[in-house]
Amino acid sequence: MTNNITNHPVTVFRSADEHAQDQAARIADLLKSAGIQATVLDDSAPGVPQGAWEVQVASADSARAEALIAATPEPQPDESHDMDLVTIFRSGDGTLEGEMEAQTVKNLLDAAGIQAVMIGDVPIPSLSHEVRVPRDVADEARRVIAEARESGPSAAEEAEAESEASN
Repeated sequence: MTNNITNHPVTVFRSADEHAQDQAARIADLLKSAGIQATVLDDSAPGVPQGAWEVQVASADSARAEALIAATPEPQPDESHDMDLVTIFRSGDGTLEGEMEAQTVKNLLDAAGIQAVMIGDVPIPSLSHEVRVPRDVADEARRVIAEARESGPSAAEEAEAESEASN
């Protein structure tokens, strides 16, 4: 009978925040790597509150599991600004020509393997169209644009044609 009392499941983690499933999986992996059998449960399991995720262990392992969890800090979000979008190209106006020019620059960057987004898809005459890229590739994007300008319009058209052919 002692075995049943010491081995009944004990919840050592419970969360209902937006990252609860990932946190529960990370904690279960941590416990399993320490030799503690851990079970991840969602709200479909009896007794788990709606929207929550839990990690349960045998009661005999609960103190050790709780100590491991407490000693392992939560991963901190990446506060780097490398992925912030920066404007690397702005058309002169909100005309169709400005939109086409911005789209050509975006296609050029896409063809060079640089993910870019175009801002200003709705033509409003007083606004320009912009092409933005993650901050960590902005210098490379500017270099690609400068090389394309030096090569002239025919090279830009070639690059855009290659991009369309590969899609």
